Amino acid sequence: MYIKRVDGPRAVTLDDGTVLTLADLPPKDTKRWVASRKAVVIQAVESGLLSKKAALERYALSEEEFELWQTAVEKHGLNALKVTSLQKYRQL
Repeated sequence: MYIKRVDGPRAVTLDDGTVLTLADLPPKDTKRWVASRKAVVIQAVESGLLSKKAALERYALSEEEFELWQTAVEKHGLNALKVTSLQKYRQL
């Protein structure tokens, strides 16, 4: 059996004890970004499973968009990633 070599870890343990693996990440061709998918990508970057640069390239995200996701989670939690909550948490 052939195992593809990847840079960095294949899995990380998060603060809550759950294990996050590369298989848990959304597909590379993701077009519809729901809050749960955004959250997994943010967790992967913050835990060191995926570098920020690799995440931006893998998902064709702008640095600004990714930073908006990160800031929303830091300030307001995972609910801030929901599109329906966008106006509620938006900074003017």
